[in-house]
Amino acid sequence: MPTIHSPGSGDGRKEGAALLRRLLDSPRTYFVLAGLLLVAAVASQFRLQIPSRPEGTLEDLASLRTSKPNVLFILIDTLRADRLSAYGYERPTSPVMADLARHGIRFARVEAQSSWTKTSMASLWTGLFPVRTGVLRSNHGIPDRAVLPAELFKQAGYVTAGLWRNGWVGVDFGFHQGFDTYLRPPPDLTPESFQKRGPGTAQIGGTDENITSAALGFLETHGREPFFLYLHYMDVHQYSYDEEAARLGFGTSISDAYDASIHWVDRNVAAVLTWLERNDVFEKTLVVIASDHGEGFSEHGTEGHARSLYQEVTRVPLILALPFRLEKGVVVEPLVRNVDVWPTVLDLVGLPPLPHSDGRSLVPLIEAAARGEKDGAGDVAYAYLDRNWAKSEQPSGPIVSVVSENRRLVRTTVPQPKLELFDHATDPTEQRNLVTERPEWVAELEPKLEAQLEQKPPWGKANEVQLDELSQELLRALGYVVK
Repeated sequence: MPTIHSPGSGDGRKEGAALLRRLLDSPRTYFVLAGLLLVAAVASQFRLQIPSRPEGTLEDLASLRTSKPNVLFILIDTLRADRLSAYGYERPTSPVMADLARHGIRFARVEAQSSWTKTSMASLWTGLFPVRTGVLRSNHGIPDRAVLPAELFKQAGYVTAGLWRNGWVGVDFGFHQGFDTYLRPPPDLTPESFQKRGPGTAQIGGTDENITSAALGFLETHGREPFFLYLHYMDVHQYSYDEEAARLGFGTSISDAYDASIHWVDRNVAAVLTWLERNDVFEKTLVVIASDHGEGFSEHGTEGHARSLYQEVTRVPLILALPFRLEKGVVVEPLVRNVDVWPTVLDLVGLPPLPHSDGRSLVPLIEAAARGEKDGAGDVAYAYLDRNWAKSEQPSGPIVSVVSENRRLVRTTVPQPKLELFDHATDPTEQRNLVTERPEWVAELEPKLEAQLEQKPPWGKANEVQLDELSQELLRALGYVVK
């Protein structure tokens, strides 16, 4: 059981908060994250500068297994890949993450295993597809028998810390295993920390600035020893308003607010990276950018997430920034899955693999892409969503999907049965159902779904969790209805 407290000493956290304010207010940070966006629209005479590392090549990958690098895992909740600058979005939502990808490793097609945080994160952390984790409903949790990455880092002598604001990854549900420190940082009750919902509006609930402040406090205390630090940013999920993005002309629609919140989180990422650079730690750190699911904007008649398994809610980013800077970044084109994230990271840093994992290390794909080899097949990705995940009194209502090569098959059971088939090669936004036109594809993919649904968790079944009223209220504050 981890210690549930602020990372480092109280003084360390205060120093972290003060440092964060200096970083977000500093002329250099605003030049990087704001001024350059304006300049780029009219000229290219300035070059984007973010915290740097020494140059290297992919031949240096092997050295990570013996050098015991730090690992900074940044999970940005509700972040769809196609809204990031690194993935070709026309709006400059994320210049810092784009630079990490430009001189690192970007995976072009990444499928999350659910469009709901808890099911998706259980798969990501364990390397197991959803039916194999058993974490499918609001009262399900990861059992102690499961082995999570933080446990492997702790056994290897790392200091481990997790900072989060989404209650679905809280201690109640078993996500704390292996962390020395695992907490939801309390909001600082100051005007600067109010959760902004638009010009002139706010609510006291904290922002990702609290995550970043706590992270800097942890780094001030433990940043000079081997660490594994997990930051779960939440403001994209909350559509938190960013005044700086508004000044850049992002607009005021729901979609604009979503983009602006990405810009805000990108600035927070920059603050953490700046600390790493200023303290000569960046060159000893592997940075991972990932997400649990995307977000819908009525592409299929619904908004938000945890309602469907179409590409807008399952296609997520995955970016690796190595301790060294590649002159030319590597883009891995084949389909990969979130269950592959930790098999890959553990392989890179030389730690034991996760037991029972459905995922695989992507290091061979990285090396193949660096050599210019083309492998368009990739793996098969499964996703699962119980439409009744929050309604304990109702039976399960699963939506399941399988993605193979350029095809997605989605089977819905509630509110009425439906089968949908899409061809990403000709229909990337999944608007044309090909079930009747391509029955041979259905005949190929549907048995894969059936076989996946018959799988069982290696530990028997998930824990059943009874939430206290406080935990339920924290989840309701995020917009979830828990019954």
